[in-house]
Amino acid sequence: MGGHGHEPPYKVPSPDHYKLEDAPELLKYQQKLAKIGLKDPWIRNHIWRYDKKYGTITSRWFWLMIRGVPTGLAAFGLTLAIENALGIDYHPWLHEHNDHGHGEKSH
Repeated sequence: MGGHGHEPPYKVPSPDHYKLEDAPELLKYQQKLAKIGLKDPWIRNHIWRYDKKYGTITSRWFWLMIRGVPTGLAAFGLTLAIENALGIDYHPWLHEHNDHGHGEKSH
C-alpha cells in the first residue's frame, strides 16, 4: 500500500528547509504581531502552506472537496442498481393517494 514515496523509511524534511522569508504573507503577519508586542512561536509550522509545490490554497480546497466524488457516485449508482434489482421502493408519493393506511380505500 502507500505509494509516491510514503513507504518506510519516511523522509522527514529538515526544519531549515522552510524559511519564513519564503512566505511573505506570514512575514507580514509576524510584523503585525510584533507591532502589538506578540509573537507566534508556531508560525514556522504554517510555512509549508505557502510553498508552491503544495499548490495554491484554492487548488488544495478544490481537491479536498472533490476527492470523494468518484467514490460517492459509484456508491450511489450501486445503491440504485441494487434497489431496482430487488424492487425496493422508498417513494410513498408515487403510490395510490386514496389509501391512507387506515384500511379505507376512499372517504
